Amino acid sequence: MLKRFKQYLQKLTRNHTQRRQKIMQIDNHVVQVGSTGYYVSRALITDVPEMLAIERAVYAGKTPWDENAFKTELRRQSGRFYIVMRHEDRLCAFCGCAFDDRRQDAHITNIAVHPDFQNQGLGSFMMKTMMRRAGYLNYHTVTLEVRYSNENAQRLYQSLGFEKTGIKKRYYFGDHEDAIDMTYKVPVGQNDA
Repeated sequence: MLKRFKQYLQKLTRNHTQRRQKIMQIDNHVVQVGSTGYYVSRALITDVPEMLAIERAVYAGKTPWDENAFKTELRRQSGRFYIVMRHEDRLCAFCGCAFDDRRQDAHITNIAVHPDFQNQGLGSFMMKTMMRRAGYLNYHTVTLEVRYSNENAQRLYQSLGFEKTGIKKRYYFGDHEDAIDMTYKVPVGQNDA
């Protein structure tokens, strides 16, 4: 009896692992956002210099994350999912998420859209991609922090169903700006993979 139970648990674990691996993949493909086609793929180490360039463009010459932070995240195969969007071979946006099975939470770690491509729906597309994956994994929440001064991002997140759930005082390195915690509650039953 114990042997059968162990076999059953192994099968369940194997099925969960295979399903999770499938959900954490993305086929390289072109998507239509507005009237423009963008090539979407999983972020690679070779994308890091362009990701840093986007951060510099977005954050007035600064890079909140350095090269090593991005490389460390991209090397972590388990629980991390980063995508990039390109237009005419130019990296124009990226988004990263940490998926935590234990907490049943998908935490948006980083999202940035080059200023030349902002207000065209790329941020919304990437956020919805992560939110869908959280639903496929039967997670309860998607969370993130956003700068107190970044009202445009706050409006985007609220339009997607995120709610303000707290403030982290002096959260950001360098200028010590406060961060607003935001949470999206994944609807029950949103798990069709």
